[in-house]
Amino acid sequence: MLAGILLFASCASTAAVIETRPYVWLTNNVKFILLPPEHIETPLDHHQFISASFDGRNYQMGAWVKADETGIHMTLMSALGATVGEISFRDGVVFFSSPMFPRTVGAEHIIADFQLSFYNALALRNALEGSGLSFEEAGTSRRVFENGNLIVEIERSRNLVRLVNQLRGYSLTLEGDFESDFK
Repeated sequence: MLAGILLFASCASTAAVIETRPYVWLTNNVKFILLPPEHIETPLDHHQFISASFDGRNYQMGAWVKADETGIHMTLMSALGATVGEISFRDGVVFFSSPMFPRTVGAEHIIADFQLSFYNALALRNALEGSGLSFEEAGTSRRVFENGNLIVEIERSRNLVRLVNQLRGYSLTLEGDFESDFK
């Protein structure tokens, strides 16, 4: 009987574990826990032009992106160069501030998409496959699958990164000078 109580208690405490690291739901059933900054493929420190399409609407803005092994920091800018928001991921914390965008913008999703585009393929593969997804990288393409179904597709070139999230129905295009950023 004592063994039964101990077994029940150990199972109950295991079930109560709550994830405290930032994450996003890449699919309806799979969490992607944001990777530590040291997994960036090559540090970035330059301007990017962002185009996004979601729910039939198109958005455009500039961003200064600084990302290295210490963290990610993005300053979002209007067409006139005024700061309209900031997103950062440092020390396991996602920070978002903007007078223009509501908190529901989903800064964690922006960081996750950035990581899928610019982080080390092996670290991504390990994290995604540990969550039950599969990751493929072939040349300039990256793809994430769930049970053989394409979830996210990324095409990278020296001046353009295009991410299409098939499941969530949105796309992002980043324009910049990425020539030295991809190995």
